[in-house]
Amino acid sequence: MLEVQNLVKSYPGKKNDPHGRVQAVKGISLTVGQGKMFTMLGPSGCGKTTTLRCIAGLETPDAGEISVAGQCLYSSTQGVRLRAYERGLGMVFQSYAIWPHLNVFRNVSFPLEVTPRRYRPGRKEIKERVERALDVVQLGHLADRQATDLSGGQQQRLALARALVMEPPMLLLDEPLSNLDARLRDAMRFELKRLQRDLGLTAIYVTHDQTEALAMSDSIAVMRDGVIEQIGRPREIYDRPASKFVADFIGISNFIDGVVVGRESSLYEVRTDHGSLFVPALVEPARGSRVSVAIRPEHITLEKGHMELTGANMWHGQVKTRAFLGEAVDHMVMVGGTEVRVRCNPKVSFEEGTEVTLTLDQAMCSITPAD
Repeated sequence: MLEVQNLVKSYPGKKNDPHGRVQAVKGISLTVGQGKMFTMLGPSGCGKTTTLRCIAGLETPDAGEISVAGQCLYSSTQGVRLRAYERGLGMVFQSYAIWPHLNVFRNVSFPLEVTPRRYRPGRKEIKERVERALDVVQLGHLADRQATDLSGGQQQRLALARALVMEPPMLLLDEPLSNLDARLRDAMRFELKRLQRDLGLTAIYVTHDQTEALAMSDSIAVMRDGVIEQIGRPREIYDRPASKFVADFIGISNFIDGVVVGRESSLYEVRTDHGSLFVPALVEPARGSRVSVAIRPEHITLEKGHMELTGANMWHGQVKTRAFLGEAVDHMVMVGGTEVRVRCNPKVSFEEGTEVTLTLDQAMCSITPAD
């Protein structure tokens, strides 16, 4: 559906900046299949919104190619550059961009009404398409209400209806939930995902919210400094991060430094200050290389007392502090001079100073390059 090849975008640097132009996007490539929700995730300034605006036609790349459903929208080598309105893509902005002087119906119909005459549908078709779009987002009964009288969640759905009325081949969403409160944002995630699946929409979603990305996406591209660090399904990204940055940015991870000293079957032995860990790896590390073993707090089990170390990846430690989180209890455990975070069932809670035995699930450990 969407093909982006070697996309590059830069901006002029600050006045008297010796480095000249600033590269916001550094030659990224990605593919999105029909009917999929693809999320670009990363911190502020990583290039995700710039990439989205290049796809929409709101920014002109320096180089690369962009095509949707086989149609070339931009190509630096072929000299193709379709304008934003010629691309026919729907876009929902972070601010919603609601027109306050128009009612709900007119907000949705306006994009059709200002379409160039040769592409503009007739009045009857406009009315039918607006009513259909409003029904999809469950705002049909509010068609005559002023847009400014809607709640935050209703305004978000209105912005979505305005994008859907154009019947776009692809929907571009630039952090559309970031202005909502936490409870409403959580509800709208499921609503937006339901609409995307029910309508079979192909959607490109930009966010810096890791929970949002994991909950809504078919695939995630984690970006950093204008490049893509990793692309994969949410569980793959979470359980098998390709870099220390990905493991640290998405969720919470423990990082234990060590040196690769050998291999046993499909597992690599990493020697640490507290003993060896046996872990799998996405890419074969070189013997003698320094690495970090990443493991999520929920993938470590905790038992009271210093149990006999009968298996691999077992360590002794002492609880330093704990925190009740409602759905879980986090324990900070000292293993020698290293602090390890362990997340337990809320029924499991060990007091400070308790001697414990940790077992790190070797199947859930990942090897990432050391800093």
